[in-house]
This record gives sequence, C-alpha cells and structure tokens, in this order.
Amino acid sequence: MAADPASLINWSLLALEPPGWGGVLLAGLMNSIKIAVGGYSLGLILGTGGAFGKLYGGPVLKDLLEVYTTLVRAVPELVLILLLYYAGTDLLNQLMAAIGYGPVDISGLAAGIFVIGIVQGAYSTEVLRGAIKAVPAGQIEAARAFGMSSGQIMRRVTMPAMLPHAIPGLSNLWLISTKDTALLAVVGFSELTLVTRQAAGSTKAYLLFFCAAGALYLALTLVSNVIIRLIEARARRGMAAPA
Repeated sequence: MAADPASLINWSLLALEPPGWGGVLLAGLMNSIKIAVGGYSLGLILGTGGAFGKLYGGPVLKDLLEVYTTLVRAVPELVLILLLYYAGTDLLNQLMAAIGYGPVDISGLAAGIFVIGIVQGAYSTEVLRGAIKAVPAGQIEAARAFGMSSGQIMRRVTMPAMLPHAIPGLSNLWLISTKDTALLAVVGFSELTLVTRQAAGSTKAYLLFFCAAGALYLALTLVSNVIIRLIEARARRGMAAPA
C-alpha cells in the first residue's frame, strides 16, 4: 500500500518554536519587508529628484542623471549589489580614515536599504519622468495664469495629476523590490531566502522550506496588490473610467 505523500512531509519543522523553523522564516520575511520598504522609499526620493532634474535641471545635471539611470539599468542587479555593498563599504571606510576616524561598522539592514534604494532610484526616475510628461500642458499653463508659483504648481497640479500615470509603474517597482531582497543573500544578510536555505540545509527538507518561502512571497504579493488597488482607486477618484 502506497504511503500518503502528505505523511512524508514533516510539518512540525514549520513550527514557530524550536526545533521548528517557522519563527526563523517569519523573522527573515520581516527583514525582507524592512529592506523592501526602506529601499523603495529611498528609491522614490531619488526618483522624484531625478525625474524633476531630468526635466527641469541644467545640462550638467541632466547628463549626470542620464549616466546614473543608464548604468544602473544596464548592469545586472546582482553585480550592482555586490559592487555597492563591498566597494561602497570600503570606500566609506577609506574616507573615514582620511579624515581621522576609525572604520564604520555598517549594519546589513542599512547597507541593504542603500543598495536597493540606489537600484530603485534609477527605475523610479524614468517612471516618474514619464508620468510628469503625461500631465497635460494646459493644466500647467492654467495654474501659471492663476499666478501660482513653481512650488505651488508642483504640489497642487503636477503631483496629483501625475500620480495616476505613475502608480502602475511604481507598483511594479515595489513588487520588484520585494524580490530583489533575495539577492542580498549573497552578502550574508539574513532575509527570507538566506534563512530558508539555512533551514533546508540543516534539515534536508528542501521541498518543504522552499515551498514555504514561495508561499510567503506569494502572500506578500497578494497583500501588496490589494493595497495597490486601493491606492490606485483613490488616486483615480473623479477621473473617467478607461474605455
């Protein structure tokens, strides 16, 4: 009589308390979320500045931003992570030594946020630049006719009008940032992928743990999609529904 496949899986390994690894997986997931949120937020800040710099900055600034976005989008993200993590840390310590300070111990969380933020910033720049250009020029001209300053136009007209155009691209970047955290496993940061590999290696239950990690990533994506739809519905309120 054939054994039930479910009986071959030791589900107790997913228990939250030792010797189960469930708590470790959830802690890794929380680290992944922290890096994704921090890196995505930093990327939005860089992307907003980059988008306005590309559209309204001087020639030198535009050229520098073009080099930044081209390099980041051209180089594989794993290579960028290794370069920024190791070379960036080494460069910072050399600068600290040059001004008479000792080496800086950078936490894995801070380094991960910085690396993901640099990558996200390049893509956010192009997404936001396209969204800003999608704002009808007549709205900007009308705001100027009412005597609004550049800051008021950006805050009251440009930003609200460009948001519906930007949300689809920005939502994709958020989902990409949650997946990019897995690449930080190569530098030893304890996010979900690394702790999953450790759990699977210790117990030899590879199928169980990698399926569990996939389910956690899927749950994060589903929750993100619900939140994104709510944000998009609010941003599009008052607008005509697409045909």
